[in-house]
Order: sequence, then structure tokens, then C-alpha cells
Amino acid sequence: MITLKAVIVEDSRLARNELKELIKAHKEIELLGEAENVDEGFKLITNTKPDLLFLDINMPEKDGFELLEMLDDVPLTVFTTAFDEYAIKSFEYNAFDYLLKPINQKRFSKSIEKVVEKFSNSIATKSKNEDALSIDKQIFIKDGEKCWLVKIHDISLFEIVGNYTRVFFESNKPLIYKSLAQIEERLPNDVFFRANRQQIININHVKKVVSWFNGKLKIEMNSGEEIEISRRQSYIFKEQLSF
Repeated sequence: MITLKAVIVEDSRLARNELKELIKAHKEIELLGEAENVDEGFKLITNTKPDLLFLDINMPEKDGFELLEMLDDVPLTVFTTAFDEYAIKSFEYNAFDYLLKPINQKRFSKSIEKVVEKFSNSIATKSKNEDALSIDKQIFIKDGEKCWLVKIHDISLFEIVGNYTRVFFESNKPLIYKSLAQIEERLPNDVFFRANRQQIININHVKKVVSWFNGKLKIEMNSGEEIEISRRQSYIFKEQLSF
């Protein structure tokens, strides 16, 4: 059975105790510790390197979003909050789930099932190194009656279109029946970057980077497409590409 190491960052003692009771019903979760504010949470996460973070949003002095921006390596994050207005913003930070207080056992268990499934899939993917694509790998793409053989390094952008993903290379934009998550698992992560929930970019095809609103970055690709990087991903992008 898979075991996931978790921490809680929550300013309310009552809420922390309720979360701990919910966690007790799941033997696959090992609770490493808890913190009542962002600074304590930062130290706890840095020292223990958990797989999973249960994070409140509204906390004194600094909020949960600020904690995520402080971290170099962000655990899988499940927000726990009494306010539903932060739901959209939370997913800009790649939140895995968003639980509204008071959290019932059934809803919590469903979230944990999804967490375990994601980690299981990640482990399975990592064990299949032969499936990873090299930057010079040539792949076959078919869209309707049209077919292409394309080298990975020639692809500038992947973009979600409903249940399909659009692939950008040269002047072509075919659709393939694969999810963005499936594609991302096989891409070389030193070249391809998840800009937001809808798009993955090839950093070798970036023409210009400009500062945008609310700490975000805006990318102009060589092909002319403009990509807005989410706030959380903008922070990671700057960290990864800084000298």
C-alpha cells in the first residue's frame, strides 16, 4: 500500500484537530506535523519535504497563497477553507483539491482517493523510463486525413481544446485525442514547461517574456502566440531560468 507523508498548515486549533481526526481513517496518510501560520509552515515543509499539504488560505499576517510562493518544491496541495471565493484562484496555484469547511468524511475520503490515485500513476509513470521522449525523438501525428512526422524539439506549444490537445509546430495546429496530462508525463521537463492549466510551452521557442498583472508573466512565442503564465507558474519559471 502506498504511504503519503502529509503536513497541515492551519491557524485554527479546532480545524487542525478536525483534520487530524479525518486523516486517522486513512492509513495511507502519515501525518508528519502541523503548523499554525505561514512561517512555521514554511519551516515544517522545508524540513520534512511532505508529499501532501493540507493548507488553509485565510491566516494572520500571510495567507496560504503566499506560503506556496515561498516554496521551491511545492507538495501536492489540498486547500481547506471556509470561503468558496478563492476556488478559482487556488487552481492558478495548481491546487489538487479545494475542501470547504466544515469538511465531511465522505468528501474528504473522495479527495484522498484522488490523491492516492495520482501518486500511484506518478510512480507507475516514473517506472516506465522507456516511455520518456527525448528532445530529438520523432513522433507520428494524425488529424483526420493529414499525417505528420514531427521531432519533439520542433513543437512549440501544446494546448487543451475540450477533450483534445492542439499541437503547434511550424504553421500546423492538428488536434490529437490525448489529455495534456498524458502528454506532459512523456515530455522532457528541461525543455517543456507547464505555463497554466491549459498550455505547455517549449522554452526554446520563446521570443519574449514580459511582466504582467498580479505577478504573472506573459510569453510571446516565435510563432506569434501569446501565453499568460499563471501566478504560481510564473514564480517557478523565473526560478528555473534565473542565472
